[in-house]
Amino acid sequence: MDYGYVRVSTLTQNIDRQIEDMKKLGLSDKQIFIDKQSGKDFDRENYQKLRSILKKGDLLIVKSIDRLGRDYSMIIEEWHYITKIIEADILVVDMPLLDTRNDAKNLVGKFISDIVLQILSFVAQTERENIKQRQAEGIKLAKRRGVHMGRPKIELPSSFHTIKEQYLNREITCTSAAKKLNISRATFVKYLSL
Repeated sequence: MDYGYVRVSTLTQNIDRQIEDMKKLGLSDKQIFIDKQSGKDFDRENYQKLRSILKKGDLLIVKSIDRLGRDYSMIIEEWHYITKIIEADILVVDMPLLDTRNDAKNLVGKFISDIVLQILSFVAQTERENIKQRQAEGIKLAKRRGVHMGRPKIELPSSFHTIKEQYLNREITCTSAAKKLNISRATFVKYLSL
């Protein structure tokens, strides 16, 4: 049986291109497993469902190696598990050299597939690390320019300090102070130290 695996990193990303490739290869909706979450590990609900039904002789199809995952050592380990332990095949659509069906009886074909996998998995992990580094550098530069990161600071009502004093003098409760200011109780408590 042939199965397709489709993954995007977030709920808002589009899966159409990957689905289209799976359908071109003759897969039905029931044969395609989809996850919308990070590829940092293999703890993904639908991937685990797919993995649990894979058996010897089945074919797992992915659009590109980074759709399978982004961690170098984990991809290598997973590839080994699927091809050597389960004895299923893997086809990476965008990289025909990563097709364990090619020259299945030919040791050289398997060897080339394993080498290409290691190189591409390394590249996928390196790119993931580079993205994190670029993101951290961008945040650092933005902070240096005075850009506020995270949630915007709440604009406190002009009556905040008066109501704060009433609360501190035990004239009103924390809940009533928050209601008067039209903010949450947690926000009021957070800004008490101002």
